[in-house]
Amino acid sequence: PAEMADGEIRKVDTDNKKITIKHGEIKNLDMPGMTMVFQVKDVALLAKAKAGDKIRFKAEKSGSNFVVTDIQPVK
Repeated sequence: PAEMADGEIRKVDTDNKKITIKHGEIKNLDMPGMTMVFQVKDVALLAKAKAGDKIRFKAEKSGSNFVVTDIQPVK
């Protein structure tokens, strides 16, 4: 199962169901920290997301895409 990774939202693109996140290491994807664009599994995840938000999130590989499946705000 995917672990939560730390990140900061850089851009939210609701029309295309995409989110740009500057993130730390994503262990389940064996990915180092970087800034990249993810697709989202459910556009509802973007409803409360905005640029500058600090988050914890889950991402998984779906075909050739990386998809965010969960976003939690960091308090």
